[in-house]
Amino acid sequence: MKNKLFQGIMPAMITPFYADGTLNEEAARRMIEHHLAKGVAGFYICGGTGEGALADEKTRMRMAEVTVETVAGRAKVIDHVGTSDAWSALRLARHAAEIGCDAVSSLPPTFYVSYSDDEVLDYYRGIAEAAQIPVLVYATGAFKHQDISPLVARMMEIEHVIGLKFTRYDFYEMRRVIELNGGDINVINGPDEMLICGLTMGADAGIGSTYNVMPGLFLLLFNSFKAGDFATAQQTQYKINVLIAVLKKYGVIRAIKKIYEFMGIEAGGPAFPGRALDAEEAKALKKDLDGIRFVGEYWEA
Repeated sequence: MKNKLFQGIMPAMITPFYADGTLNEEAARRMIEHHLAKGVAGFYICGGTGEGALADEKTRMRMAEVTVETVAGRAKVIDHVGTSDAWSALRLARHAAEIGCDAVSSLPPTFYVSYSDDEVLDYYRGIAEAAQIPVLVYATGAFKHQDISPLVARMMEIEHVIGLKFTRYDFYEMRRVIELNGGDINVINGPDEMLICGLTMGADAGIGSTYNVMPGLFLLLFNSFKAGDFATAQQTQYKINVLIAVLKKYGVIRAIKKIYEFMGIEAGGPAFPGRALDAEEAKALKKDLDGIRFVGEYWEA
C-alpha cells in the first residue's frame, strides 16, 4: 500500500531554545543522535511538544534543517508546519520539501476561528500544493466533530495527503479512519499513554512527547506487539504510564527538558513566557525519577 510510509516509533521532539528564544543547534543534534542510537524510525518536529507555533519562521526552518542534516537519511523526518498564520504554514511547508523532509504535518487552522469543513479542506489542499510531498493531518480535539472519519475520507482525496496523526481518544473512531481508502491510509497513534490501544486497532506507528525520555520502552512495546508478545507490550505500557504520571505532575515539556539536562544535554526552558523548573522543582523531579525502579531503562544520568 503506497500510503503507509511511516511505521514504528517516532519521538515528537522538543525544541531546545537558548534564553533569547533562538535554537540551540548543538543540543538538537545531540538529542537526535541519542534517539538514532536507540533505533527510532523517525522524528516529528515543531509540533505541540516542539513548541513550533511559539517560534518564529526562521527558528522553525533552522530546526528542520538541523534535523534533516543530522539524520542524514538514517530515519524519517516529519515537519509540523501548522501555526495561526496560514501563509506562514505554506512557506514552512514549501521549505520542508526543499530541504528534504519526508513529509509535512499540520493541525487544522481552527484555534482562533471556526472554519467550515470546506475551508479546512482548502487549507490542507494549500499545504499539499505548497509542499508536493506527503502530508499528514494532525487530528486532535481541534476537530469538533464527534466522528472525523467522513471528513478524513474527503481529505484523502487531496493529492499528497496520506493519513494522519490521530491524537484523539475514541479508538472506535480510529478504527473507522483506518478502514478508509480501502485501508490504504497511514494512521499514527498520538496518545502516548494508550499506544497499545492504537496498535490493537491497527495503527501503523506512534508519535509522542514522552518518547523523548523513554524511547527504549516505546520501542520495546512496539516491537513486542508486532512480534505477538502482547503480555510484554501490555506490561511495558503500564511502566510507561508510571513515568507519564510523573511528567504530568511537573508539566510534560518542562520535565522533558529538565531530564535532557540531567542527561547532560542543555535543552533550555519552554518558549517564552513558559517557565523552566526551578532548583527545588528539579530536585523533586529527580527524586521522583530515582524512585521509579525501572529508571535505568529510559534515563541515562
